[in-house]
Amino acid sequence: MDFLFRKGKSGTDVVESLQTALGEDTKDSKDDISKRQDKLKGYMSEMKVTLYGDPEHEPKPSAIEALVSDLLGGDILLKMLENLSAFEFEGKKDIAAVFSYLLRRGDQYKIVEFIQSNPSILEMLVKGYDDSEFALSTGQVLRECIRHEDLCKNLLNSPSFYTFFEYCQKNNFEVASDAFSTFKSLLTKHKTLAADFLLENYDQVFKSYNELIEAENYVTKRQSLKLLGEILLDRKNFNIMIKYINDPENLKMLMILLRKPKKMIQFEAFHVFKVFVANPDKSKPVQDILIRNKTKLIEFLSDFQKDKDDDEQFVEEKNILLNSLESLPDPEEPAPPAAE
Repeated sequence: MDFLFRKGKSGTDVVESLQTALGEDTKDSKDDISKRQDKLKGYMSEMKVTLYGDPEHEPKPSAIEALVSDLLGGDILLKMLENLSAFEFEGKKDIAAVFSYLLRRGDQYKIVEFIQSNPSILEMLVKGYDDSEFALSTGQVLRECIRHEDLCKNLLNSPSFYTFFEYCQKNNFEVASDAFSTFKSLLTKHKTLAADFLLENYDQVFKSYNELIEAENYVTKRQSLKLLGEILLDRKNFNIMIKYINDPENLKMLMILLRKPKKMIQFEAFHVFKVFVANPDKSKPVQDILIRNKTKLIEFLSDFQKDKDDDEQFVEEKNILLNSLESLPDPEEPAPPAAE
């Protein structure tokens, strides 16, 4: 591959060579496909070295400027993503490295404006989670995008946002965990933006979110519960919290989760459940459920996770919860049968 790195080769040469290789007709020949993958890997490697340098080459500002100009001056970035399957693993990683470089210097290179003018880029990056070889690199690039509030807003308001509820349940553990990390960034990086989005789209988002919490996958369930607690307890999300904790169906779900055999599921459910109990202005349906189950809840929580008795904060929160439940009215005794 030395011919790819001949001295003095310009960014324009590399971009043009990459475009030519992407347009080649391989006729599904294994030999042709392998040769093209080899060339594409070389071109992407040279781009990465131009931008980042390597142990033998320091990055040169003039070469970087020329390459970035060519990358943003045409449709090559789009073509890279459209032809993702043509690249082998290392080539895909280098594509992510190129995008990350540009995004980290967003103000300098106007990459945010470029992506906004080509909205299919974000859509293709999200769909990268369908490719297990590219998924982790996709996540890296998407989280770089999310650092820019305008791109985060584009992602939140795109139909692609709702695909994260599926990606977070992928059978591949690494892919699912990375997708959840990106999902969490979308909902926490820019708090005011996320709060407005969640409130405006409350029904659709939390219907899908509750399904995520009830997923069979242990890790997904635990991560979702933990994030839900963070979202509800953030001051920016006060109106969302009030809406969520006044819904009796949400309370029923949390009470079931409290009794799950996995201790960490119980623990994360506890931190959401306590918000329902602590609310001084409970809706009548929520209050009725708590009153109806008051005795059982007090008995259950009194012995709840006794192995954490050395955790002062947990013990304090549990005692506050027990006191709040104690202060509720007792459930009404069933009326005696009428005398005949």
